[in-house]
Parts: sequence; structure tokens; C-alpha cells
Amino acid sequence: MFTEAQLYSPVTRSGDGDVTVHLSDEHPGVHDSDYRARRNDIAALALDYAPGKPVPQIAYTDEEQQVWRIASAELARKHQTYACTEVLAASARLALPKDHIPQLDEVSAALVPLSGFRYAPAAGLVPLRQFFGSFADRTFHSTQYIRHHSAPLYTPEPDAIHEIIGHANQIASPRFAAIYEAVGAAVGRLETEPALKFLANVFWFSMEFGVVREEGEVRCYGAGLLSSYGEIEEFRQADLRPLDVAAMGTAVYDITHYQPILYCAESIAEIEDVIGGFFASMDDETPDRLRHSSAAGAQ
Repeated sequence: MFTEAQLYSPVTRSGDGDVTVHLSDEHPGVHDSDYRARRNDIAALALDYAPGKPVPQIAYTDEEQQVWRIASAELARKHQTYACTEVLAASARLALPKDHIPQLDEVSAALVPLSGFRYAPAAGLVPLRQFFGSFADRTFHSTQYIRHHSAPLYTPEPDAIHEIIGHANQIASPRFAAIYEAVGAAVGRLETEPALKFLANVFWFSMEFGVVREEGEVRCYGAGLLSSYGEIEEFRQADLRPLDVAAMGTAVYDITHYQPILYCAESIAEIEDVIGGFFASMDDETPDRLRHSSAAGAQ
């Protein structure tokens, strides 16, 4: 099942106020003291942020800007081949900079006229209820750090490249933004943790790793695929199954490997009807109703 905490390096603050990002032993930057200090500083700025305050401005280094330029250029090329037309059109309207890392308020200024979404800073993991619930107010919590310069096309955790190139290009579509808002509204109705986890799983297989068939080809719309240099070339080799919310919500999967099973829509309209419709009507009893319905249909 989806456990969001596995995706992010834990962030702690000591009694004297020092902030530490705890990188895993396999992280490309774990032995780089400068990178670790940088991560701590950026996380501290996000932790000090409160709604209504100015969004922290990060003075990105030349090294960090170069990572963005490399990843941005390479992913843009991949998108032309593998991204769906809805994402490509939204991306063209959003027009993210390719020569520098945009500040979060810069992303917000471009997004608001398109879909009403704004970005807010996150140090790392945001609790599921807060992260998804904020979509109801058209707010997206985003990290601001950049992956280690030794691996500009790889990251073991969501960074600004994932949050911005992946999610902002998706949220720039009013059709996808409406689904995000429905997610947030659903969270406001949910009281149980199992229901919240079910919702998170469906989001994972749709807005993170969703694919759609267009003119005989399978293309991606999920932010996890749009921001992954490696996986965006491999998703067509996955076991592609029809949209099935009950299966998506109960799937067991490994987030550390390319996804072997993906759920393929036949159109953007089907994503709106099936995925958007699920989020729009979900309540705490929905997962059990879907499981019972699926079991009955299999008999």
C-alpha cells in the first residue's frame, strides 16, 4: 500500500532549533557535507513559513541551476514523445522557465490565471490529510530543494523538478485541476484512515502514474511519469489495465521500482468520469462498497 513517508527524507528540528534532513544511505548526496547543509537550510525556511507570510525565496546556486537546465531540457524532449496532448497544451500555456529554477511564487503567478492553483513551500513530507486536503483551496505543497548535482536525471525523493515539472504542468490544465480540487473536497468528508489511504492509492495510480490512450498510442499524464527521465521511457512496457478504482485503491506496489502495472484510460473524458467521479462522490464507506461490488462481479 502507498506510504507517503517512504518518499521523503525525514526532517527534524532539535530543541535548539537546528533543522536536519535525514538522507538515506543510498542518497546521491549523503556524503556531500555541503549538499546536506544546503538541504537543512532550505528545509528550515519551509518550516518557518506560515500562510499569509511571503513565500521563502531560495538563492539557488549555479550548480543547482545547471541541474534544472539539464533536467528541464531532457524532460521537455521526452514529453513531446510520451506526454498526452492535454499536458502538452497546458505546459505550453504555463511556459515554465528552462534557464532557471522558478521560485514558488513565480510558479503560482503563472498557474493562477490558468487553473487557480497556488504553490506553498514544504520542507519534506506533508501529512496526507493536509497535503490532499489543501487541494480544496487550490493549494499545492511543494518542496524547494533540488536533487544532487551528481545525478541530474535521477532522484530517490520528490524534489522541485518533480513538484514543478511534473505537477505544475499537469495542474495547469483546468480539467486536471478540477480533479485535484475534487480530491481535496473528498478529504474534507473522510474521517477514517483506511479511506484516506484508499484515496491516496487511487491518486497514485491516476494523477501520479496515470496513462491514457491517444490515437493508438499510450501517453502519460501522471506527474510521477512526467518528471521521471527513466520511467517515462518504460511505462509502455507495463501491464496496462483498464481504469478500475477498486483495484487501484487496494493495489500493493513498490515505490522504489518502475511500476509494473498501470491503469490506462481511453480518453481524458474517461479520466474525468471515472477518476474525477470517484473523488467527487467518495466517502468513508466508498472503499467497502467498491470491494463488495468488485467481488460480486467476479463471481
